[in-house]
Amino acid sequence: MTRFKKLTTPALIAAAFLAGIFFILLGSNFFGLGDRVAPESEAKHATALVAGDTEIREDLDLEDAFIKVAEQVNPTVVQIMIEKVIEAPANPFPVNPFEGTPFEDFFAPFRAPRGQGGNGQPREFHQRGLGSGVLLRNDGYIVTNNHVVTDADEVKVRLSNGDVYDAEVVGTDTFTDLAVIHIDANALPAISLGDSDELRVGQWVMAFGSPLSEELQNTVTAGIISAVGRYSSTGESVQNYIQTDAAINPGNSGGPLVDLHGRLVGINTAIYSQTGGYQGIGFAVPVNTVHDIAEQLIAHGKVRRARLGVQYTAASPALIEALDLPRGAAQVMSVVEGSAADKAGIKEGDVITAVDGKPLTNSLELSTLIAAMKPGQKVEITLNRAGEEKTVTVTLGASEEETAEAASAAKPSTRGDIEKQLGFSYTDLTPDLAKQFGYDEDARGVLITRVDAESDAYRDANLRAGQLIVEVNKQPVRNVRDFERIYHDLEPGATFLVRVRRPDLNGSILTALTKPKS
Repeated sequence: MTRFKKLTTPALIAAAFLAGIFFILLGSNFFGLGDRVAPESEAKHATALVAGDTEIREDLDLEDAFIKVAEQVNPTVVQIMIEKVIEAPANPFPVNPFEGTPFEDFFAPFRAPRGQGGNGQPREFHQRGLGSGVLLRNDGYIVTNNHVVTDADEVKVRLSNGDVYDAEVVGTDTFTDLAVIHIDANALPAISLGDSDELRVGQWVMAFGSPLSEELQNTVTAGIISAVGRYSSTGESVQNYIQTDAAINPGNSGGPLVDLHGRLVGINTAIYSQTGGYQGIGFAVPVNTVHDIAEQLIAHGKVRRARLGVQYTAASPALIEALDLPRGAAQVMSVVEGSAADKAGIKEGDVITAVDGKPLTNSLELSTLIAAMKPGQKVEITLNRAGEEKTVTVTLGASEEETAEAASAAKPSTRGDIEKQLGFSYTDLTPDLAKQFGYDEDARGVLITRVDAESDAYRDANLRAGQLIVEVNKQPVRNVRDFERIYHDLEPGATFLVRVRRPDLNGSILTALTKPKS
């Protein structure tokens, strides 16, 4: 018996242990407890699957938004094709001296096409350009960039359905680089307008247009608002831009930038690039500016903007800290005699800190705020004079542009008149012409396209086709409008200095011309 007990005791213990496990498993299955003891890893996996579904759904929602906006906006986007007739210098080889010899083909590239440039006559060639635009109204009014249509001899518009129309330039505004053109069509789809004051950094936007070539019409790219209030100054023109990383390339100019509701928030205008292509930094004119300018161009063919009458610069950081000024404070360098600022008592050395109670965040904001107002409008200018703050009420005057137009109204002369008087033809230096004639792409001035060999400009002033006029009568010339304004102001019979550049020289050459007495 003793031996039996020694043999069975371990066996009994093992049997009891196995029986206990059996009953635990049986009970858990019977009472449904198995679901409560699922491995923790399986629970986490199930949670991950639910979260993943949500992420996928959100991605699909965003994708749907992009698709719907593209479908809504694309019919309002147009492709703009322009053509300019440019006169080039006469071909120096009107006749092929090797005609009929084995060298005839070698010489051919230096000859003008038959009937062009022969016998010392200037050649004409057709320069074509491409841009984009968007339908503002269903009766055919389209907004685009000024630089897309400026000096164009022919403008055509292709709609998204492929229909092509001749277009008329209604008005242009170089200050904002905006233009309105019109096609003879009705019942067209028009874009809805947003509010650029409500834009936020990080907000999704989409850019539309025809980048690089006609074949890429109605291209859509997406990105975010990278920044707002990007101020840029070019001469007297100051612009407040929207910055975006939505891809914008040459040809996109004038196309719409829209939000995810399909509303216009800006007009694509410029890119920042060291290569000439997309590098993630694009700029658009805010829609609030676009709407104001377009309305004026449609109604009057031009823009009326106010003028304060001061030259200014950004206040130094030391001055801002010493006087506790807003970071965008603008220090007055000079006041134009008789201007609105002069009449209101603004003086040289004053620091302008706010306009109508709004503190300046950037000194260049002063120009954009004033330019958005109308002549005769009253505005409160807050300024700091030697540590003392004061506010003056200014009745704004008219822009220099309007003043110049009024002054020259009694003695109008067209470009043809000026070309006949001076003996040469001229045009704005466009990026394409700059590349063709060997100038830097950021060069500015008036390009001489042809000079009459019998004129004083050719014989005495040594002016030649391909030279760039950069200064007239000691005043800078950035474009044809500058050149003609300065010329109009000269007295008949006056001799004036002209500074020109040549692409093969680093510096400039000074010469002189005389305005005819009659």
